[in-house]
This record gives sequence, structure tokens and C-alpha cells, in this order.
Amino acid sequence: MSDLLSGSEPASDYDASSIQVLEDMEHVRLRPGMYIGGKDDRALHHMVAEIIDNSMDEAVAGHATWIEVEMHANGHVSVRDNGRGIPTGPHPKDPTKSALEIIFCTLNAGGKFSGDSYETSGGLHGVGSSVVNALSDHLRVEVARNKELYAMEFSRGVPQGKLERIGAAPNRRGTAVTFHPDADIFGALTLKPARLFKMARSKAYLFSGVEIRWKTEIDDGETPKEAKFHFPGGLSDYLKEAMGGATTYAETPFAGSVSFEKFKVPGKVEWAINWTPARDGFIQSYCNTVPTPEGGTHEAGFWAAILKGIKAYGELVNNRKAATITREDLMTGGGALVSCFIREPEFVGQTKDRLATVEAQRMVENAVRDHFDNWLAADTKSAGAILDFLVLRAEERLRRRQEKETSRKTATQKLRLPGKLTDCTSKTREGTELFIVEGDSAGGSAKMARDRKTQALLPLRGKILNVLGAASSKLGSNAEISDLSQALGVSLGAKFNVDDLRYDKVIIMTDADVDGAHIAALLMTFFFTQMRPMIDAGHLYLACPPLYRLTQGSKRVYCLDQAERDAWLEKGLGGSGKIDVSRFKGLGEMDAKDLKDTTMNPATRKLIRVTIDEDEPGQTGDLVERLMGKKPELRFEYIQDNARFVEELDV
Repeated sequence: MSDLLSGSEPASDYDASSIQVLEDMEHVRLRPGMYIGGKDDRALHHMVAEIIDNSMDEAVAGHATWIEVEMHANGHVSVRDNGRGIPTGPHPKDPTKSALEIIFCTLNAGGKFSGDSYETSGGLHGVGSSVVNALSDHLRVEVARNKELYAMEFSRGVPQGKLERIGAAPNRRGTAVTFHPDADIFGALTLKPARLFKMARSKAYLFSGVEIRWKTEIDDGETPKEAKFHFPGGLSDYLKEAMGGATTYAETPFAGSVSFEKFKVPGKVEWAINWTPARDGFIQSYCNTVPTPEGGTHEAGFWAAILKGIKAYGELVNNRKAATITREDLMTGGGALVSCFIREPEFVGQTKDRLATVEAQRMVENAVRDHFDNWLAADTKSAGAILDFLVLRAEERLRRRQEKETSRKTATQKLRLPGKLTDCTSKTREGTELFIVEGDSAGGSAKMARDRKTQALLPLRGKILNVLGAASSKLGSNAEISDLSQALGVSLGAKFNVDDLRYDKVIIMTDADVDGAHIAALLMTFFFTQMRPMIDAGHLYLACPPLYRLTQGSKRVYCLDQAERDAWLEKGLGGSGKIDVSRFKGLGEMDAKDLKDTTMNPATRKLIRVTIDEDEPGQTGDLVERLMGKKPELRFEYIQDNARFVEELDV
């Protein structure tokens, strides 16, 4: 007690000096995944999106009419606008620093919290500009404001000098940000003109009042050097292009834009939807021009309005079968775009993949519903064609469910593969999981680690067939594919129906090495080409087994990769004695407790939901074909453009 009262601490390896306080920029660089989702290609391009979104906020607020995105030959990218320009005066809470420096060097700093500067905005967390700054080896900001031009430069989040006044700028206004992603974070990954070109074009579709200007000094053989995008039709123009000229049930899509004025809040919702027999359905949603690939409350409100509207119309025309239509039927063959603008939205995660604002569902549903009812009544020809199509889809779905021959028990009997499918005991699909594991040794540990009620296992014999690189005749005769489809209770390709799926989650669980990654890629290719609706419905996941286990006394920590291991080794586990490091060579080496705690227990594990991330419909299919298809020259070309080069290490 006397030690505590005097302020001293007992001698140990864990004392006050063990507690680290990371500055904002240091924390971003140490844990980029917390802010932009990782260090992969998607995260790299997300940095550009963060800067464009700042300019889009100025445009949506009515202060900017154009935005320019330019790629430079040296790998830098510039985003310019003619908005108001970032404030350059001293910040009230720290007069020694300009407001611009605070914005680019401090997390949770920005002009979008109070609502005074922007009614709606995509940058809600105040980390976009500062995160891009922290993860760039060079960043330069130029601001033309009050007829004066200012500039400031940074490197890895650290100012390289004070904000400078460059001179008079009587005919210029707005902000220009030029930056280069840091190779220490992203390795040899580089920004791709084609991807940024599509990103810029999609932003122009989302706000009809802005012109997006595109420039690039990099010749990739497919991307225009210069272009201008301005789409007065907004989402209607976007949907027309996405449909690609396919025959639709409505001559013109159901599209519109409604403000949330009657809810006494700023904001609006825009939408466009049509149905076609020529392709699978899709939906792309946005909030404040930020893509939300995992949907959220605005999507839920939109589909609720469409579903209630089509059922009400069916009742009006005495079509009793309309009552059986579900949201899933609406999404079959339905191409939809939804974009809402709301104040202070809540997202799941910093990368804003899913909107969580509860009020958005009610506002979107109410705003869209009245207009959909009027549209159906005004265009009875299109309404009748859409209703007939949806009723047929509902009837087919119900027929498949009634005629389903494979129950859990009969599926297991039909496989008759000793040591293969180890099923769960649950009689319903809700909450069940099928783990596709790599080899029987991993399956042995998983059997002991699993929850028998909800978790099933299916070990694979080696690598599954590459369905894109093999002849179609091999698909039906391949034993692994046959086992997998029978265990899931589904058919392949056009005959696949998500209602037949026997498990709520299908989890690919492979070793954390190159072979494991290859098997996972082959499986994802199989599911994408043969069971894509399963991915769209959110049923496919990747397990995240750790590479390392660190033990210090009674303390135990699992690390996904070497970087996480090194970070823990540096700061310590908080136990006593030396830190023991164990590296798992594969899932088969992990005991049941390790496997359960890290990979199978829903309370402690980490899962990655497999989603289809594409700026335009069909983009992912093209990429999969290039990487996994029968044309090696396309694969070689992609590898040349995207390969990471590493120095040979001395062993």
C-alpha cells in the first residue's frame, strides 16, 4: 500500500514505460486497416475516393460546379475543385496552426460535424484527409481563397513547413490536393487509371449538378487521356448504361428524386429501377455519394417501398398471387440504383460499407412509396408486365421449395463419404455454418472445436477444379464439386436457387499460406461463377486463422500476420517472463482450443464477408475471367501490370 501511496510501482516487465501513446498519424500508419480497410488494392484506391468525396461535398452543398481528377506519370494523383477552399486562418483552439494543418494532421477534425458548413456530406468521421496524408510519402495542398493562393506540403503526415502564401489568385478559387501513396504501406501496388476513370464517372452520375473532368498522363491502352462527365439524367442515365441495352419490362425505368422536406430534415433520395429477363439482378446504393456495397437501412427502405407498392397494385387488379412476392423475387432480374443524402449518417466501420442510420429506412420508404404507386397507375402496361414477371418468379421459388428433395438427413446419406461431410444437428438453416476445410487433418481439429448444433464440416481433397480453366464436361463429373453441391443442397449455374441453400453461412477455412490462398481463390471462383446469388445474399465468408501465437506467462495473443506479431512483441503482452512465439504451419497443427478461439467461435473469431466490389456491373466478372480463365496471355498481362517485386532475402 505504501508503494501505491508514494506513487512508485512494483518492479516488473510491465510498468508505466510500457504504455505507449501513439500520435494520430503514427496510429494510422501502424493500423491502416482500421481506417481504410487494409493495405490492398481496394484500400489504395479508397484513398482517392476520400479526397474526391471532399470535393463532392462542396458540389452537393452548391459551392463547386466542377471537379478534376488527374493521374500523373510519376504516380501522383491530383483532385481539384472550384469550391470555397479549405479555411487557412489560425485555428481557434491552437492559433499556432492553421485550420488546414489541423484538418490534414488531426483525426476527427473537419468541417462536417456541426452541420453549419454542410447539410449532407460523405466525410463524417473527420479522418479522410488526415488518413490520406498519413499514408502518403508526399502530399501537397493548394487553396485559393479570398483571392489569395496558399500551399502546404506534408510527408507521411508530418508538415514539411508552415502554410505559405504563394501570391494573389484573383481568378481562382477552390482546393487542389496532390498526393502519392507511400510504398512503405502499399508496397509495389500502384493506382490504376481504368479504375479511377470509372470511379470519377460514377461520381458524376450521382450528382447531376457537377461536371467531373478526367486527365491522365499514363497510357494503359484502354483509358482515355481526357474526358468530361456530366449526366443531367443522373441515375436514370447510369441505369441505362448498366443495363447495357438489355430488353426491359418497362419502357422507361421507375426513377425519381424526392427531398426529405416533409420530415423536416435536410436531404433527399434518388433512385432508378427496372426489370429485365436478360441478366441477373443487382443493386448499387450510395449515401452522400459514398458507395455502400453492403447496403444498409436506405436499401431496406427502398425495397420495402417497392414490395408494398407491387403487392398493393396486385390487390388493385385482383391478382391474388401478388401477395406471395418477396424482396428476393424483386431482386431477381431487377437492376436498381439508390442514392440518398442525409445529415450525419451513421455507418458500420470507417470505410462506410453499410449505412446504419435507422431513420433513413423510414424516410426512404415513405418518399419512394407514393411515387411508385403513382408510376404503376400511370403506366399500366409496364406495371402489368412487371407484376406478371414477379409472380412467375415467386411461383418458381415456392415450387422449388416444395419440390426440394434433399433434406439434411438424406443429403448426408446421399454423400456416403466416410470422414467427409460432418453435419450439424440443427433442423433449420438459420444460424448454421458449413466450414469448407483444407484436408482431413484440419478437419480433425475442427470436429473437436465446432459447435455440433450449428457448425458442419466438409474437408476437401487438395485443390478444387478451376471451373473457368476446365472443360464444361469436367464440371459435372468432378467429385469435389459434386460433394460440395450436394452438401449445400443446391444445383449449379442457372439452376441455382438461394432458397435451397442448407446453411446460413458458407465459410472457406484454409491455411494462411500461398497454397491456402490458392484454394480459397479457386473456391471463390467456383462460387462466383456457379452460385453468385449466394454471394449477393451475404452467405459466403472467409475464415481468418492466425499465423502466430504469442504466450507470456498466463497471457496469450494470436496474430494474423508478421506485422501484428512485431507490434505485440514491441509493446509486450502484459504477462511475466519471456514471450514465446509459435508459428502455425497450417490449420492441422492447431489444437482444438486454438482453432475454436481464433477461427470458429463466433464470439472471438474474425470473419471476412465475401462481397462483389465493382464500380460498374460486370467488372468483377471480367477480372475473374482474366485471372482464372483459359487465356494465359490475359493472366500474364495482368501479372506484369500488378506484380509485387521483393528483394531476395539472405537466409
